[in-house]
Amino acid sequence: MAKATLTKAFGYLRVSGTSQIDGDGFPRQLAAIKSYAAAHGMKIVRVFEEKGVSGTHELADRPALLEMLEALAADGVKTVFIECLNRLARDLMVQETIIGDLRKRGFELISVMEPDLCGTDPSRVLMRQVFGAIAEYDRAMIVAKLRGARERMKKRTGRCEGRKPFGFYDGESEALERMRALRETDMGYDRIADVLNAEGLKPRTGERWWGKTVNNILSAQTEGK
Repeated sequence: MAKATLTKAFGYLRVSGTSQIDGDGFPRQLAAIKSYAAAHGMKIVRVFEEKGVSGTHELADRPALLEMLEALAADGVKTVFIECLNRLARDLMVQETIIGDLRKRGFELISVMEPDLCGTDPSRVLMRQVFGAIAEYDRAMIVAKLRGARERMKKRTGRCEGRKPFGFYDGESEALERMRALRETDMGYDRIADVLNAEGLKPRTGERWWGKTVNNILSAQTEGK
């Protein structure tokens, strides 16, 4: 008797902080989607990890998601698994935009903790958006608490450390100088990203450079002068 062929699917994982990359987030998410997929006759054949990317970031600022969309278009896989909707986004508009974009391209998104919420009927859309709004509110409250803690620390100590600009950490200065030099030749951001990738220069998060990321870094450098 021939063995049944499992339907292929991709997995999309995300952690929002660089300190979480080596933690339990990725293993937990992967275990959840693999278990669900196996129980439904599907197999996760490739996993895309969004490393240190906020849930409020749009598609253009998500290297792993963009890479996954390219892979979906190339090899015929039609299904994407996520652990839960807040791993996709913690901003309602971003959540709905990404879901809509996947659907428009003919791909199915399944949240294994909320498998019925990615449908198109009005009741499911309503509940999904309610959960999305709650996730957005939850993140906003966390941000407000952290901001308050930073302000209190600044009052006590006179300083408060925030996110370091690109170029601060070891190994980043070479990439920063290279993108500056290329930009001085009027090279476009997407082309700069292609050059950095070809030369093996790594971004702080993710596996490859994107034009939007280069633009953000160079813009921040200009504003800081």
